[in-house]
Amino acid sequence: MPLPSPAAADTRVLIASRLLRMFAYGMLGVVLVLYLVRLGFDGGKIGLLLTLTLLGDVVISLWLTAHADRWGRRKTLIAGAVLMALGGAGMAASDNFLVLVVAATIGVISPTGGEVGPFLSVEQACLAQEVADRNRTRLFAWYNLAGYLASALGALAVGWFLSASHFDGTTAYRAVFWAYAVCGVVLGVLALRLSVAVEVPATGGVTATGPTLLGLRESRGLVMRLSALFALDSFGGGFVLQSFLAWWLMQKFGADEAVLGTVFFGTNLLSGVSGLAAVPLARRIGLINTMVWTHLPSNVLLMLVPLMPTLPLAIAVLLARHLLSQMDVPTRQSYVNAVVSPSERAAANGATSTAKLLGTAIGPVIAGRLFGAAAVTGLPFFICGVLKSSYDLMLWHAFRQTKPPEER
Repeated sequence: MPLPSPAAADTRVLIASRLLRMFAYGMLGVVLVLYLVRLGFDGGKIGLLLTLTLLGDVVISLWLTAHADRWGRRKTLIAGAVLMALGGAGMAASDNFLVLVVAATIGVISPTGGEVGPFLSVEQACLAQEVADRNRTRLFAWYNLAGYLASALGALAVGWFLSASHFDGTTAYRAVFWAYAVCGVVLGVLALRLSVAVEVPATGGVTATGPTLLGLRESRGLVMRLSALFALDSFGGGFVLQSFLAWWLMQKFGADEAVLGTVFFGTNLLSGVSGLAAVPLARRIGLINTMVWTHLPSNVLLMLVPLMPTLPLAIAVLLARHLLSQMDVPTRQSYVNAVVSPSERAAANGATSTAKLLGTAIGPVIAGRLFGAAAVTGLPFFICGVLKSSYDLMLWHAFRQTKPPEER
């Protein structure tokens, strides 16, 4: 896979970390809800556990990323890796609901199949130092493609593993969580290989005086407004998490684990490719316009999924949606890192990522009851689509005049 210049050693380590981590998240995105169902928990308890998991991720991520620029970005990544390993081991070791809640809340567990923990925020801050402004979006696009590809492979691998496994009951699911814990250990080892160049430069302004909020000073107002909008977007996304989508496809159409793994392999692969397509589009129409005008039609496609009468048609619409839905990801990441102070990038990424996690955390406790009450209901899809569309229009109205350096 070619990487944009400069392909420094730190960049390669960060890409490798992203690959491994998203492979692990891709596995969990398929099995987490299915594992909890196999343990005998109802939709209400599952939704509660997922919400508490995301809230725990919010608190941990916000605390770590708010201090990452001062404490050290490498140390923050190591701390996140340790928590990921502990979370996976805790989920594998018990079937007691309270134990699972504690493990999922304190550990770094991904119920969405996407990023959780401090990793993304800190890694983006490190990567933003590697390139000139004109290449930032391109680097983030490749970084995201690596993640989507790995997540797709994780979903595909776990689907095949569960279908071919001869383990009885929940044993195969527990094996997946132990593998997740091992991935956390390896991530810690990779973080140790990063050089001091990923840290905030001595001239980066970290020693500036004045009150801070979540590690932010001069970028505080801008970041708070972005965070509020990102939280709305993610609140909508919390109604159709990948884990819930897997459950819904299984209940409505009888899709088995192998089919689900293949479906999520396709959606993640298309999501990564769409991120690359966003790069030339962003250069032509700008980052904000790319974020908004590719996201709106993807929301319409999402609302069409539950209206499909057969599994192949539902999968086809879902795949079409993922051709567009993630074009806003590298552009959003690039935009945040472009418009904030360089010395506050990790804190800004942490605040916006935490806002997204917090928004996502609220949806599952409602969606769990909606999906559990009627397997065929399309209501969560419609709620998700309307909320996400509202976010798009509000973002365009509020930030279309706030340009990153390369667009001024």
